[in-house]
Formats: sequence, C-alpha cells, structure tokens
Amino acid sequence: MMRKRGVALLFALACAGHGAAVLAQAYPSRPPRLIVGFTPGGGVDINARVLASKLSELLPQQVIVENRPGAGTNIANEYVAKSAPDGYTLLFNSPAVVINMSLYRNPPYDALRDFAGVSVFSESTNILVVPATLPARSVKELVALARERPGALNYSSAGAGSTQHLAAELFKLHSGTSIVHVPYKGSAPSIAALLAGEVQLSFINPVAVGAHLKSGRLRALAVAGAKRSELMPEVPTMKEAGVEGVEVPLWFGLLAPAATPREIVRALAAAVTKAAHSSDTRKRLLEQGAEAVGSTPEDFARQLREEVARWAEVVRISGARAD
Repeated sequence: MMRKRGVALLFALACAGHGAAVLAQAYPSRPPRLIVGFTPGGGVDINARVLASKLSELLPQQVIVENRPGAGTNIANEYVAKSAPDGYTLLFNSPAVVINMSLYRNPPYDALRDFAGVSVFSESTNILVVPATLPARSVKELVALARERPGALNYSSAGAGSTQHLAAELFKLHSGTSIVHVPYKGSAPSIAALLAGEVQLSFINPVAVGAHLKSGRLRALAVAGAKRSELMPEVPTMKEAGVEGVEVPLWFGLLAPAATPREIVRALAAAVTKAAHSSDTRKRLLEQGAEAVGSTPEDFARQLREEVARWAEVVRISGARAD
C-alpha cells in the first residue's frame, strides 16, 4: 500500500503543472487499458501482461490488457490513435507501429503525428525456429533444403508487417531462397501452425516458444540479432550461422494518443521505468529472453523518428508488402 501511495504521489506531482483539472481527476482514477494488436500468447502480449501486472502493484488502479488483433496491428493502432487523449487508452506495441508506415500504402494513422512515445519497456530479438521433424539442424542445412525445394517451404508470422515477417523476408533475400509467407493474427496461431507442421519455419520471440524448445518439439537455429541471446547462449547469430544482413532488433513499448498531456506522459514513463527496473520484473523478462529498458519519452520519441526511416529501408530491401 505504501508503494502505491508513493507512486500516486509521483503522478500527482508530475501532473501538478497541468492545472487543477488533472489534479482533480487524481490520475489514474479508473483502470488504464493497454491495447495490444496481437492475440494472447505472443511476445508483445506477454510483455504487456508483465508490465500491466507490475503497474497494477505500483498504481492505485488495476491496469488492464485488451487484445485487438488484426491488420498487422493497424486495428489496435488506429483505435488508440483516435481515442481520447486522457491516459486511459494506451498502446503497447513493437516496431510494427512504425513498420506499417512503409508496409501499407495507406495506413490509418501516422506513427509520429498520432502518438506520443511514453517509454520502451523491454528489448529482445526473434530467433529462427523449425519443427524438430524438419530435416534441418542448422541454418546451412535449412538453406540447402529450401534451395532444393524452391517454393515448397512455408514460414509463419504474427502478421504482415511484423518483425517476424521482415526477418523472414531478409532471410530469403540474403540466403537466396524462395519460401512462402503465411501470415497469422498473432504469434499464438503462428506457433500452432508450426507445431502442426503446416509451416516449416518461423522467426519468433523466444518467450513465445520457450516451452516448445525445452520439450524438443521445436529447434532453434539462429538469433536474428547482433548478439546471442542470454537465454540461449548456445544458439548462434544469423551472421555466425552463415547468413549476413538479418538483424531485426525488437522492442516492446508504451505509446499514448498524441494530445495526451505531457505531465501524464511523463508520469506514465516514470511508472514504466520503475516497473522495468524492479528486480522481479527484470528476472521475469530475462527468463523470457528480454532485457528491461525503461526509457524517457524524449528518448522514445527520438527512437521512433529514427526507426521510421530505418524500417522503411528494411521494407524496401526486403520487398515486403501488406496490401
């Protein structure tokens, strides 16, 4: 209770400069919602629930996670962008929110104009996984198999424009293979298809497939990042495995409608940082292959601006399109 009062005081102080109206509301006076554009069970959803659980301990209100999957997270993105800028409807997303600016011809929002970056909660990376039944125990063997059977192998993703989609397209480009994309509405159905043998590979967050890797049903071949995962140090990076140019860093962050008062944005960022830096949260994230961050709104805004340009180049190079 003392911890909740302490953070409530932090919110009151942060909001004080905005005037009596915000103070009267004693933000948050009702449960804030974190809108997630993916189905339950994937990396974004799991990180959102880790954050919501910790914020619910810190704040005087329960924080609710609400899934609104579809259209590569555009449904959730548009919903939050058009919501009242009062701090009660927030977006929890990944690079998908900026990737879609280049992937779709007419996205229903503008990532820089319609959102205020609150804080990056955590960072991770996707790994290349295959069913244990697939006769490929390394990236080299997978590439050889794909080249022997052009167009016969399929890969699943959490949806068009997801980092999984772009990682796979970069893999195809740099490995000289032809593999068919099968998009799903989130990581959970994507993994189900992988386990059922409907697809032969996927780039996915380790948190979503940890149990299947331990059981032996799935096999990790490489990490789509610049360094190995602390969770699976024995798994090589894509570059180490022989395919360069497949580095797709992944972050999980909180965004608010653009007109949300800066005092509320700053207070939310302070709460996210406090949650991310708590020892129990850091442990939970590490167990899922993620690292706690907790950035400032200014740093997140700068990151969003840089990533719009960077992901536009990745989309161009990969040739990926969603419509």
